[in-house]
Amino acid sequence: MKEQIGYIPPRYIPLGQSDHEPSDLETSILPTNDQPPSPKKNDVPLEWSSGICACFDDLQSCIVGSVCPCFLFGKNAEFLESNSFMGPCTTHFIMCGIINTFCCFITGGLILAFPGCFTSCYACGYRKALRAKFNLQEAPCGDFVTHLCCHLCAVCQEYREIRERSLNIDPHASIVEITPPPLQTMD
Repeated sequence: MKEQIGYIPPRYIPLGQSDHEPSDLETSILPTNDQPPSPKKNDVPLEWSSGICACFDDLQSCIVGSVCPCFLFGKNAEFLESNSFMGPCTTHFIMCGIINTFCCFITGGLILAFPGCFTSCYACGYRKALRAKFNLQEAPCGDFVTHLCCHLCAVCQEYREIRERSLNIDPHASIVEITPPPLQTMD
């Protein structure tokens, strides 16, 4: 009878120092030191699909953004935060509608711009999230300054951008194809 010796584990070989040729799967997954990292296509920020003053290109967003900007802002936030329409819409209404009107009436229109700073601080976070989601450049100027100077135009531009880019992602995302059964006849 032959004596059995206990299990002897194989010698430890650090990654990258083995004698065998790497497989195609290994070369596609594992990085090698001799290959520089390839630059991503999305490193360069993209341009907006429409300008900040292109409100009249889309009359629907222009009218809704002028009459009730809190609704349009809420729709933008709903897209960015996945189903949170009422919170941002109500907050925007309180900040823009009530606080600005109250300050305008109390001071006779002198301190109208001060509450607008709060609205711009709140809205620029959503603009920054939109830019990050679609890799857009910070144009025409910074997010805060854009909302401070052209708040209604910025909200309309964000709405147009969301609608344009979300249609380009998958145009049939919400369409369900239903095929009827074949036509049956009685013989």
